[in-house]
Amino acid sequence: MNYALTITREQMADMSAEVFPGQIVVVDRPTDVKKALACLEAAGLVGFDTETRPNFSKKDHHRVCLIQLSTDRICYLFRLNRLGGVPALLKDFLENGQVTKVGLSLLDDFHALRKLAPLEPDGFIDLQKFVTQFGIQEASLRKIYAILFGSKISKRAQLSNWEADTLTAPMQQYAALDAWACLRIYQHLTAHP
Repeated sequence: MNYALTITREQMADMSAEVFPGQIVVVDRPTDVKKALACLEAAGLVGFDTETRPNFSKKDHHRVCLIQLSTDRICYLFRLNRLGGVPALLKDFLENGQVTKVGLSLLDDFHALRKLAPLEPDGFIDLQKFVTQFGIQEASLRKIYAILFGSKISKRAQLSNWEADTLTAPMQQYAALDAWACLRIYQHLTAHP
């Protein structure tokens, strides 16, 4: 299948905004981690992303506080700042090569996560590298998604305070959509090479 190599902001301007169609589950208690990971392991293929509270000055340094892992139907939002870091079971999942995890710009995520726990990620596919074999020359999730599906991913909630006491509905939707979009891109490209 031939895909557009690039896309402009002007081409994306009139596209409708995508919405995550599944269930969103916030995991902020250690007792909920095992159940969430069992669902994700059963899926065998998941989308992955992280969020960090934005830095607005050079002296600000925030740590990853959210890991998003999504199947076709459900996205789990692991609030690391509420879980006391990366729980051992979640670390094991991220190091499990038997489960394929699809994300974007993974080296940045891994670097940030290693500030919380020693981590040897396995089973990951980085879309920035993967999409090049299909002639796609864009590196941003938003642009890759627009090329493939003709709809856009809103970045309105990107600069939210991910360490807030409560994740608002728009924050949850944004976080889930980013992980699910990675999964959907990979599934589409492998089904329609």
